[in-house]
Amino acid sequence: MYPLAEPSFTYGHTHISPEDLYGSLFQDVQNSSIFEDSKTFADAVPLQEPALIMEKYHQEKDRSGFDLAGFVNEYFRISAHILSTFEPDRSQSVTEHIEKLWPVLTRQPESQELGGSLIPLPEPYVVPGGRFREIYYWDSYFTMLGLKESGKTELIGHMINNFAYLIESFGFIPTANRTYYLSRSQPPFFSLMVKLYSEAGGKQILKKYLPHMQREYDYWMDAGDTKGDFSTHRRIVNLPDGNILNRYWDDKCTPRPESYIEDVELGHEAFTKYKAPPEDTCRHIRAAAESGWDFSSRWFADENDFATVHTTDILPVDLNCLMYFLEKTLAEAYQLEENTELHEAYETKAARRAGAIQTYFWDASKRYYMDYDFKKRDFTEAVTLAGAFPLFFKLASRPQARFVKAYIRLSFMKSGGLLTSKIKSGQQWDAPNGWAPLQWIVYKGLRNYDFHQIADELSAEWLGLIDKEFKHSGRMLEKYNVSDTNLIAGGGEYEIQEGFGWTNGVYLRMKNKKLLRTLEG
Repeated sequence: MYPLAEPSFTYGHTHISPEDLYGSLFQDVQNSSIFEDSKTFADAVPLQEPALIMEKYHQEKDRSGFDLAGFVNEYFRISAHILSTFEPDRSQSVTEHIEKLWPVLTRQPESQELGGSLIPLPEPYVVPGGRFREIYYWDSYFTMLGLKESGKTELIGHMINNFAYLIESFGFIPTANRTYYLSRSQPPFFSLMVKLYSEAGGKQILKKYLPHMQREYDYWMDAGDTKGDFSTHRRIVNLPDGNILNRYWDDKCTPRPESYIEDVELGHEAFTKYKAPPEDTCRHIRAAAESGWDFSSRWFADENDFATVHTTDILPVDLNCLMYFLEKTLAEAYQLEENTELHEAYETKAARRAGAIQTYFWDASKRYYMDYDFKKRDFTEAVTLAGAFPLFFKLASRPQARFVKAYIRLSFMKSGGLLTSKIKSGQQWDAPNGWAPLQWIVYKGLRNYDFHQIADELSAEWLGLIDKEFKHSGRMLEKYNVSDTNLIAGGGEYEIQEGFGWTNGVYLRMKNKKLLRTLEG
């Protein structure tokens, strides 16, 4: 079904993904389901040179009684989950618990692991927790919100420097610092990180990271030789009115190493049911993974059927709001550099995109911001919290903001916070789950338009749910069931993870905002 990569043993500056490095061994291990989580072997560290391991594998694999699991355990070190030995103290407050968690979730600079998938970074950084033992791109912005509240501004600077290093090394920020993520990014929050850091370090921070923001922008806006209405290249789509908007994409179309067997099986299902080429299905899956919403009915043609995933056909409203902010930040940075020409150029780009966001994402019949299917040339059916991003970036008019607020109260607000979507698809970025980053986006968006009452309600419900779960289990979770706060969130390709970077960050930021408003009020 998929081409088998020949093992490659080039070291030094080259970063090789494990499916390319180990070829048939990698496929055999992942297809055998030795590990419940496909990410386990993708993150494994070889105990000998990969070339020697492969030589031994080819010598032994066809012998009678060969034990694949035993072979893997002999020649690879399996990494433990973060917090596997950390004992929480439930008598503490959540804030006290988070302060103790920060050092546990912080990794120091590493050296290169020969044959391992981890890409070493030069400065300390915070990881999400659980199975996520590396720095994740969009997670880190929300983690930084909490680090700022904890007075850990220096650590924020270290993390931003690591992202700058990744941009310098690869031309973009990959999903995380793993070799198997080098074909895709995540929602572009780097400019928001830089702005957050500049609140403590001053406007010169924008100038310092201007080259990195510019390079990231060039990555997302790579147009190739495309011309014509709705023509596409990688992450851009040319529109009939001359505007250019962005989509999610991945430069590979094979099963993800960290979710290998799941992608193989879904590719087979999509082909069997719909004759969809497995390579196309894998591309759509990978693009959805770049969105951070992996996975959601938002990306499905049939909201209940994962096999209808068609992410690269969709212009996402949240991504284009993020790109608008990047253009505005570039304009501001060039103004600080006294580069009038580029300042005006990026102000113009941002203004055009703001207009395009109104044209292509505002559904006047629903009175809500929707994603746009440029293949169908119509809105998608998925109503999700992504529609609140224009409020976060102050792109909505006041009447539009009032409609969005009403929609959020009516359709998304539950006893524990906000649903991600209204659909119960079994996917983790759907009902009944709520996620910290989206709670913050909506909370701040509501505040931007002076909808303080509903923002306070959201804050009380979300913080109350986290407090309740911590008192019960001593855990900070990746996601929460906001519909039935007595149940744990479900769905997804792996067990619910604890730690958890962005939950910690949003909790501290929202809690302190609540306290400040109480003191002021």
